[in-house]
Amino acid sequence: GILQHPDGTVLKQLQPPPRGPREQEFYNKVYDSDCCDSILLELREYLPKYFGIWSPPTAPNDTYLKLEDVTRKFNKPCIMDVKIGQKSYDPYASAEKIQQQVSKYPLMEEIGFLVLGMRVYHASSGSYEMQNQHYGRSLTKETVKDGISKFFHNGYCLRKDAIAASIQKIEKILEWFEGQKQLNFYASSLLFVYEGSCQSTTVRLSDVTLAEKRGVPKGLLSSGDILEYNNNIHVINSTENGKIEASVSKGLSKFYALHKKAYSKRHHSQLSLKVENLEQDNVWKSSTCITQEHLNGNVIPQLEKVFCHMPAESKERPNVEIRMIDFAHVFPSNTKDEGYIYGLKSLITVLQNILDS
Repeated sequence: GILQHPDGTVLKQLQPPPRGPREQEFYNKVYDSDCCDSILLELREYLPKYFGIWSPPTAPNDTYLKLEDVTRKFNKPCIMDVKIGQKSYDPYASAEKIQQQVSKYPLMEEIGFLVLGMRVYHASSGSYEMQNQHYGRSLTKETVKDGISKFFHNGYCLRKDAIAASIQKIEKILEWFEGQKQLNFYASSLLFVYEGSCQSTTVRLSDVTLAEKRGVPKGLLSSGDILEYNNNIHVINSTENGKIEASVSKGLSKFYALHKKAYSKRHHSQLSLKVENLEQDNVWKSSTCITQEHLNGNVIPQLEKVFCHMPAESKERPNVEIRMIDFAHVFPSNTKDEGYIYGLKSLITVLQNILDS
């Protein structure tokens, strides 16, 4: 597996020949200090940074690639490894190797990618859910959308902000592939990482108004329908690095009282609500993970005095990284890498379908 170096990098042990030396040669070529090839220079943007090779003093014959730890800046990193392309074997693979790879996931050519594993932080429980490659191989054309969406669900809601940001980053990688004919990639992956902690992803609720006259809640439903609330609003608060869920279940009079308490401490009719530590109990706290499912039901009289506008999208850019990894099967070429391009487009389509639904 991948080892962590105390200096903040990660160490990937060099594979046996020819795979290991080939991957090392790839990194050396892309990160050559004398490199002036615009295609390779742009490619650096989509790879982990490379710091050469490293060997432990006690085992000088063990060689490791020293790479950037893409997860280092995240508090609760959600990680997914997706193999991209229609073929997971290279042009020089033996018939036996081809048969072995095809039998592992016969749908690779049709779907264009394979989920090798994922680790998802569930804010609802404060724990991680893990899925291995057997999970990915179990996905079919009909279930791959739900299988991928599992990676973006934090136990409270679907992280559509992370999905949208992922699509944008994959599109940039796709642009690079559409514009180059130097290299073909086989059995290479995309590493997805996004911040699972609500502390880093929640945004302010804006335009919270205490009105004496009846009004129409605005901004949450794109269809233009009037938003209806019930009397069981779920409020997500933060305490240290964990999360708790408080159910306000004694009617919206209590919900209104919370707003009024916060409002009395401010001089403006509009109130910014942030997720803060419980110890700083100076304002009612919430997060955009309050979903439409929690806000259904009938409008009741108490709500005539409380109207919330929740922004449909975060104004903050979500913390998302996508990097290309695993280059033991990269070969020179004079044609576009159509297999990888197909896989990227297929993955974008699946993510866009998740977003649209």
